[in-house]
Amino acid sequence: MKDWLEIFKYDPIPPLIGSKNEAISYFTHRDLLNEKVEPIETLWQLSAAQKILRKQRADGSWKYPGKGKSQETNYDVFHTIKTLRLLVGLYQFNKMHPAIRKAVDSILSFQTAEGDIRGIYGIQYSPNYSSVAIENIIKAGFEEDPRVVKFLDWILSVRQDDGGWAIPLRTARISYKEAITKSKPIQPVKSRPSSHWVTDLVLRALTAHPNYLKSKEAREAGTLLLSRFFKPDKYSDRRDAEYWTKFSYPFFWGDLLSSLNSLSLIGFSKDEPQIKRGLDWFIDRQESNGLWHEKMLMFGNNEIAYLWLSLAVCRVFKRFYTTR
Repeated sequence: MKDWLEIFKYDPIPPLIGSKNEAISYFTHRDLLNEKVEPIETLWQLSAAQKILRKQRADGSWKYPGKGKSQETNYDVFHTIKTLRLLVGLYQFNKMHPAIRKAVDSILSFQTAEGDIRGIYGIQYSPNYSSVAIENIIKAGFEEDPRVVKFLDWILSVRQDDGGWAIPLRTARISYKEAITKSKPIQPVKSRPSSHWVTDLVLRALTAHPNYLKSKEAREAGTLLLSRFFKPDKYSDRRDAEYWTKFSYPFFWGDLLSSLNSLSLIGFSKDEPQIKRGLDWFIDRQESNGLWHEKMLMFGNNEIAYLWLSLAVCRVFKRFYTTR
């Protein structure tokens, strides 16, 4: 078998390891080159990480920096979920840090008796963004927390019949404007097709948890994702096929790399035709400097964003080509 780096036309290691971003260089040494590094806590002291921590409020949340347009939307919990994702995804903060414990308690204070996290869509279910929250809460070391298990039990209970997930109000063909006026959450119409981008987000939460990673439900959701590669979504949110190749890192919305990352963790083979197609897309798109310069959402289109994207690409390729 070829070394995973030999798959690429250009060597991505030099620009990653030579990056002035200490976190990217750290993870390149540790994750790609299997070298011994300093304890992860050294990254927590970086100025960029400390800048994020300084904005945390006493209740563990982060204030939404913009102006909210909907009274029904809790923009602060949404922003807190996004901020936790940055701390966990870029610096691998975990529950040993008090700021993370406070953030997790803040987010999970919005957990309902059913198990979902409520407030982003008013009283309506949000399987997508709730899953982003739980994914990062698990990664921070809370996999055995009963609140996490409660959410995972709930998310499995609202699966569509085809093995994936969708936003329930979309499956019921009810507009968001109408849905947020309802007094009760709209139940999913499970006979309708799944949304692949919502499924991608839920699958990330499942694959983050050691007890759900190899589950039947995770594999079925992965199979559904594979059948949708490069196709339009079934619903109006992020419908265009072009969203497959618009990326965010740390992962947020669903995209090709996020999906491949989950599929590699579950144990799908690189020889699966659709996976090969996805991997080939990245091989073909590599720049001569060894990096990937693709459309980035949320992080901006700049060299640091491209470095993080390239690190994530390399992690996926290494996993597919060294563990199969």
